[in-house]
Amino acid sequence: MSDFLESTRQYVARACELLKIPKDVQIQLQTPHREVRVEINIKMDDDSIGTFMGFRVQHDNARGPFKGGLRYHHHVDSEEVTALASLMTWKTAVVEVPYGGAKGGIQCHARDLSARETQAITRSFIDGIHDVIGDRTDIPAPDMNTNGQVMAWIFDQYAKYHGYCPGVVTGKPIEIGGSQGRIAATGRGCVYATMEHLAAQGDSLAGKDVIVQGFGNVGSWAAKLYVEEGARIVGISDISGGYVNAEGINVDEAIAHCAAHGSLKGFSGADAIDGTALLTQPCDVLCPAAVAGVIDADVAKDVQASIVVEGANGPTTPAGDDTLRSRNIVVIPDIYANAGGVTVSYFEWAQNMQHFYWDETRVNNELKTVMQRSYANLAATAKSHNIDLRTAAFVMAVERVARATALRGI
Repeated sequence: MSDFLESTRQYVARACELLKIPKDVQIQLQTPHREVRVEINIKMDDDSIGTFMGFRVQHDNARGPFKGGLRYHHHVDSEEVTALASLMTWKTAVVEVPYGGAKGGIQCHARDLSARETQAITRSFIDGIHDVIGDRTDIPAPDMNTNGQVMAWIFDQYAKYHGYCPGVVTGKPIEIGGSQGRIAATGRGCVYATMEHLAAQGDSLAGKDVIVQGFGNVGSWAAKLYVEEGARIVGISDISGGYVNAEGINVDEAIAHCAAHGSLKGFSGADAIDGTALLTQPCDVLCPAAVAGVIDADVAKDVQASIVVEGANGPTTPAGDDTLRSRNIVVIPDIYANAGGVTVSYFEWAQNMQHFYWDETRVNNELKTVMQRSYANLAATAKSHNIDLRTAAFVMAVERVARATALRGI
């Protein structure tokens, strides 16, 4: 079993123990509803045949249709996708959007694929799973190395089998039924989560030093929006390494550099350091927004932030989490902190189903309302059980899913 899957199960088991949920119900809650594995064969640009494996795991639909992203990465496997599908079940429950959890992925070196190859892989994958997804069944969305263009191909390929159905996928371009505010939603949700926690302490982001590890869609938007709320970005990173500037990094310049060069490599607005070392630099807020497992026990003992806001899925290992907690460093957990993406995906789906579209101001205001309400519930749960925010988030989620499961029956 992968470390990521095991850590997810540990968190769920801890919540079940606090809630005194019977073992047979725990097994029911932990067991995925369906796993689909698809062999994908396409003609590569060099005329060779490329063979890839695609996965879709549908974890739980007690509270609504399955919902979850689709990632293209060479580390994708069945266990990782199962763990991420489980996280989506709990994430949607924490913010009370009427979805269950799912996740998908294709095992490939995404950066080595041409646009034509990526499109061919995407369409072939949908050929293999179109009969188990749908706007009332399972709704994919962007994730690592996928974007609005990939979602547009999914929308089009699905339509060849089932007709016009924009609600089958979210994260689409605006021109074909996407939502205003969706691209920035996950990063914006991280910022709202940070603001809510600070506000509960009588504080704000004004003047705070923030480090964002990972400068993809989530990290770059989070960094930009932290600055808009008065914070200063003192560190960022991507695959090329870490970059620090105690006087503050010009985020717009960093984004423009990435757009021009494909990464932060060569960025002159900050000093280059090792990517892992970035996690232990001095700051008020640390936002790991890249991949899972980057804050383990060794890294956690050297973290200098007061607050860790999890922009990525599973960036902190259970041992790292224990270490941070023992040092009184607050962790705002992924299943709340990065739920802005699935929340605005829900808004997009609702707009698709009604064929009535919102402006960006409404989208952002509705997202803020969800994040505020969810944090209030999260803090109240943590206080009533005398537990940390992560355990509180899983307690809230497991309780809601277990209740829906019981009401629906066997």
